[in-house]
Amino acid sequence: MTQPKTPLRIYHNPRCSKSRETLELLHSRGLEPEVIEYLKEPPDESTLEQLLRQLGLEPRALMRQKEDLYTALGLDKGTHTRQELIRLMVQHPVLIERPIVVCGERARLGRPPEQVLEIL
Repeated sequence: MTQPKTPLRIYHNPRCSKSRETLELLHSRGLEPEVIEYLKEPPDESTLEQLLRQLGLEPRALMRQKEDLYTALGLDKGTHTRQELIRLMVQHPVLIERPIVVCGERARLGRPPEQVLEIL
């Protein structure tokens, strides 16, 4: 597979097996994405809005609902607005599901990792 003409990025957590598998899948295809370790460089609100649009998801669907912080912040109650959820993901990037691969205007969650191949 040749490198896509549009920028290729992965929002990556090196401690996550799915994230590592997705990055390895891209590398095995000869692709070199820009790697963004989102826990160190969290996306801002406008970037999250764009990612949500590209993924076709609402904020709650991009959140790690099994994360202890999810319950600790009362997110399981379903009372937060869209903007509040986005703001909380910016403040606490551990809440963001991973990995997210972006190619041009398209994005996919790497769950399972092979799903990202749809946008290449």
